[in-house]
Amino acid sequence: MNAQASMSKLNRRWTMLLVTSSCAKKFVAPGGTIANIGVHGTKVDLHLEHLWDRNITITTRLVDTVSTPMLLNILRSHKIDPKLLITHRFKLDRILDAYETFAHAAKTRALKVMIEA
Repeated sequence: MNAQASMSKLNRRWTMLLVTSSCAKKFVAPGGTIANIGVHGTKVDLHLEHLWDRNITITTRLVDTVSTPMLLNILRSHKIDPKLLITHRFKLDRILDAYETFAHAAKTRALKVMIEA
């Protein structure tokens, strides 16, 4: 999969996490899954009246020690390019800015923040 296709796939997945059900309905195939992983920093409405006939699964979870092995396996299998998840980079001397950016992810559109030495 080329970088543009990977980014498109990632954008669809990320969009589903933050959007109203009108967009989720466009992206989720019958029998599909909406995975809500992490913290939004803003309210998200999910209108089930638009999704009930799709036979979908909705999951929620924070990244923790239970989900870490699964996420590492996904990375090892190259199903997703982790570089596409990094939206912001900061040098170590700007660590407070990095935390502030991630704390306001809805406003800054931060997905993953990388702190570099």
